[in-house]
Amino acid sequence: LKTAFGLLTPWTGSVRYHGEDISGTAPEEVVRKGIGYVPQTDNVFGSLSLDENLRMGGVAREDDRLEAVVEELYDRFGVLREKRGAKARELSGGQRQVLAFARALVTEPDVLLIDEPSAGLAPNTADEVFADVEAVNAMDTAILMVEQNATKGLGISDRGYVLDQGTVAYEGDADGLLDDPEVSELYLGG
Repeated sequence: LKTAFGLLTPWTGSVRYHGEDISGTAPEEVVRKGIGYVPQTDNVFGSLSLDENLRMGGVAREDDRLEAVVEELYDRFGVLREKRGAKARELSGGQRQVLAFARALVTEPDVLLIDEPSAGLAPNTADEVFADVEAVNAMDTAILMVEQNATKGLGISDRGYVLDQGTVAYEGDADGLLDDPEVSELYLGG
């Protein structure tokens, strides 16, 4: 995901988006092309308020919709509106994850890259985050997600890739992967 977002340059191969090689493109330019990113860690600015965090996500916007989009995100993620003036460091882990998710949506990306959205979250909070991912995907935003809880990740996905030591071991329709006895035994604990 970091390579697709321009934080790392690929050793081999390339990253293509709408037929264009974007390998090595600076992250701010990747955002302008329509790709958002939610990192696994260090995903909010702790000393900034929620408002400031969301506006930081909009620095690449080249139109006058920033305020309207921020308000739409507060409407979508009510837990953020309740804490609007708080510093991000005062939020729970789940709330910080929702803030990072919302900040990535400020630019209204076509594709959202999400790195381990449930890492470190309580199961009920992780379920809420997965519901948010599904809701955004239902609004025609493509999602590319890396998730350590493969069963949950595949459960909300159309397609899946199971990596083993950096190599694609299995790929296919998410439901098919969930139903595959070999995948289940080797990777899903079943």
